[in-house]
Amino acid sequence: MTPPIKLGALHDFHDYEHTGDEEFLDAVLSGLSKPEKKLPCKFFYDETGSQLFDRICELEEYYPTRTELALLNDKVHEIAEFVPPGSVLVEFGSGSSVKVRILLESVPGLDTYVPIDISREHLMTSAQALADDFKDYVVVPLCADFTKHFDPPDSMPTGTMMMGFFPGSTIGNFTPAEAVRFLGWKAEFLGSGGTLLIGVDLKKDEKILHAAYNDRAGVTAAFNLNLLTRINRELGGDFDTESFEHEAVYDPDKGCVDLYLVSTRLQAAQVDGTRFVFEQGERIHTESSYKYHMDEFQTLAHNAGFTSLKSWSDEKDLFSIHLLKVN
Repeated sequence: MTPPIKLGALHDFHDYEHTGDEEFLDAVLSGLSKPEKKLPCKFFYDETGSQLFDRICELEEYYPTRTELALLNDKVHEIAEFVPPGSVLVEFGSGSSVKVRILLESVPGLDTYVPIDISREHLMTSAQALADDFKDYVVVPLCADFTKHFDPPDSMPTGTMMMGFFPGSTIGNFTPAEAVRFLGWKAEFLGSGGTLLIGVDLKKDEKILHAAYNDRAGVTAAFNLNLLTRINRELGGDFDTESFEHEAVYDPDKGCVDLYLVSTRLQAAQVDGTRFVFEQGERIHTESSYKYHMDEFQTLAHNAGFTSLKSWSDEKDLFSIHLLKVN
């Protein structure tokens, strides 16, 4: 771990096990060498990708963000009842930190905020803005791959209770088995008696899902294709990005939306001297987004070491938030 970096009004900034070019390269070479090519979705979030995702969250078709925001605003005082004074709020994958403002403004038991994100530049910008706006809080940003198992830095405050925050239905990017393992790691991170407030997308009409992941403005397509642009820029790749198209398909048997980059012609691309051939119509899998019924997710959380304290969904049953406690 590199030494903490002072950032003005922020407390120590920790660049902790930061994902570097070597890991990115290994993941790309390994994923494109598989019979069914794939790229990990965590590499979507360079600075451009993070900005594009912020735009996705504002789209008319993309219901999760506005629905979750409405739920948080409506239920925040109920959530606050479970948060004792002096608690530490840890956000896994903080992004632009829009939703967490609702908690910081309305949950009096919180006094420390630890945003964790893989995108260093995006994290620095959003953490500084929060430190400026919430001067009574200790803000300790942590740059790390939150999808991996790691221990908190020694200098990170622990407080009365650790409360995790994992909004946005990002849990859907894991297969159910991976989600159990991931939540188990977070249970260890938060410790016995800790809690986790998590957003979970619900199963629904396929037409709603198709529109959400294939928006008319093409922002989701740009977000998906930016992954190839990032490979070209950071790893010396030579993908012809105009010869790939975005595709998002719902699989009702899995309860999952899968995102792909589809080659529009027979072509080849190289990355770090390794050449990859793509047939016309061949797909690169870039993301899965699993959907759950309320009881399905609660069973999954139980298998990961959590007990359900409370759960809420909107009137149309599009989205849910769950408050879990570590056993």
